Amino acid sequence: MTELLWQKAGIATDERIMRFLAGDDVVLDREFFLHDIEASKAHVEGLARIGIVSEAECAALLGELDALGADFRDGRFALDARFEDGHSAIEARLTERLGDAGRKVHTGRSRNDQVLVATRLWLKAQLAGLAGLCHAVAGVCLARAADAALPLPGYTHLQRAVVSSTALWWAGFAEAFIDDAARARDTLTWIDANPLGTAAGYGVNLALDRDHTTRALGFARLQVNPVYAQLSRGKFEIAALDALGAALLDLRRLAWDLSLFTTAEYDFVRLPAQYTTGSSIMPNKRNPDVVELMRASYAGVAAARSEIEQLLSLPSGYQRDLQFSKGALVRGFARGLAALALLPDLLTRLQWNDAAMRAAIEPAMYATDVAIEQAVAGVPFREAYRAAAATAASAGEGRSPQASLAARVSPGACADLRLAELRERWARLAP
Repeated sequence: MTELLWQKAGIATDERIMRFLAGDDVVLDREFFLHDIEASKAHVEGLARIGIVSEAECAALLGELDALGADFRDGRFALDARFEDGHSAIEARLTERLGDAGRKVHTGRSRNDQVLVATRLWLKAQLAGLAGLCHAVAGVCLARAADAALPLPGYTHLQRAVVSSTALWWAGFAEAFIDDAARARDTLTWIDANPLGTAAGYGVNLALDRDHTTRALGFARLQVNPVYAQLSRGKFEIAALDALGAALLDLRRLAWDLSLFTTAEYDFVRLPAQYTTGSSIMPNKRNPDVVELMRASYAGVAAARSEIEQLLSLPSGYQRDLQFSKGALVRGFARGLAALALLPDLLTRLQWNDAAMRAAIEPAMYATDVAIEQAVAGVPFREAYRAAAATAASAGEGRSPQASLAARVSPGACADLRLAELRERWARLAP
């Protein structure tokens, strides 16, 4: 391992302790490394603005940071066991190439604000990706809601309830993912604050140009107080995971519907063959494994949130416990975004089985229509309800699914989906 940034003279290191301290930090830092480099560039520019590094040193440092980023992207530089973490790797590279100029780069900052700013930039990118995926899913759902509405049994308590439609189903998930996209955007706005320049949580005796680094890194505002910058670590990560979790909860319910609808007992949906797998022993099987893993993906997000929340039983100021928040955050977003990324194509290509859906609509599912019609005619609803219940088995006589759907005129229901309103909200959230 390269020379430790914090090593003191006369104190030996124990390899077992070092392995425990480092953990998988250097591997996880591969996720944040390019953001760390960008933040380092902004910090170097800020140091030049207050005379800590010369213009020539600034140019050399920026050039080497760009070269390091290119080497990392192209596989010529690897974050590995040579380094304690990504931060020390950056400083080691700059020192190796530029000597004393490289040794100046850490002036006025701590690994605490260094990890905060890199993570914050990473979170902004993840939330933007989340918003984009939710927007894409909602767009597919809106497009399919505009297709010819097929009759679909509506269920409550997993029991046949009323006549519904595929269009209503699609519109329901469209609105859900529109809200999820909006929540991701709102969360991004909430966390869009620059912590760089707060150092270890107490500021430094330098007139750092924090407004410059805020602009240079594309943050909307400065995170002003150094103590709060440390308090926000974990808090902002949980907020981002909450936004991801909201989308994954909607995905879980959608996946549950598809899991049921693809069974032989329902037979309402045909999945694209690429989204199913075969059994290792039963030649007759095609299993909806992708849908099932989509359904399971929320568990990883919930676990990540819980892990970080449990770490936050801490006083103010930085505590090393927070190192463990990185792994949870990376795993949660990796699993969640991977599941959402497959959803638009799956939804575009799934097919409804019109005949099976119509066959599942039984006469009693029109009983609510009968009760409402009687109430409109002046019969007190509770009396109309009892009469409809008594004759539910014959409620479908002379009725059709299309007529039932056409009569469902309450705003948002089958005959008045308000798709134009949903499209307007969706368009405002375009990436």
